[in-house]
Amino acid sequence: MNEIANIVIIVLIILGAFLSLVAAYGVIRLPDVYTRNHAASKSATLGVMSILLGALLFFYVKDGFFNSRVLLGIIFIFMTSPVAGHLIARAAYNSGVELWDKSVQDDLKDAPHMKKASSKEQS
Repeated sequence: MNEIANIVIIVLIILGAFLSLVAAYGVIRLPDVYTRNHAASKSATLGVMSILLGALLFFYVKDGFFNSRVLLGIIFIFMTSPVAGHLIARAAYNSGVELWDKSVQDDLKDAPHMKKASSKEQS
């Protein structure tokens, strides 16, 4: 049982490190703020959650110590990071940050609330 738990812990921590590395690579290499934000919010969230879950399991298996703060950290990251990523992207779009020139879809271009905002700016 202990060996299986160790393997699960190792897999979670390696997966978390890999996802964090992918997030860092995406932030550096992707072309515009929207795709960088996507890489940072999705991959980093899963990476941090995997590492925290691995740490929670490690201390529970090794010492029998259940740390509720780590569990609350996992829940907090899971709830706040995607929302923050969405709000950052929405703020960038509303402030006029251009999409990448090879982007093929702009879902907010014809949205009714965006037409109102653009008509106010023109008057």
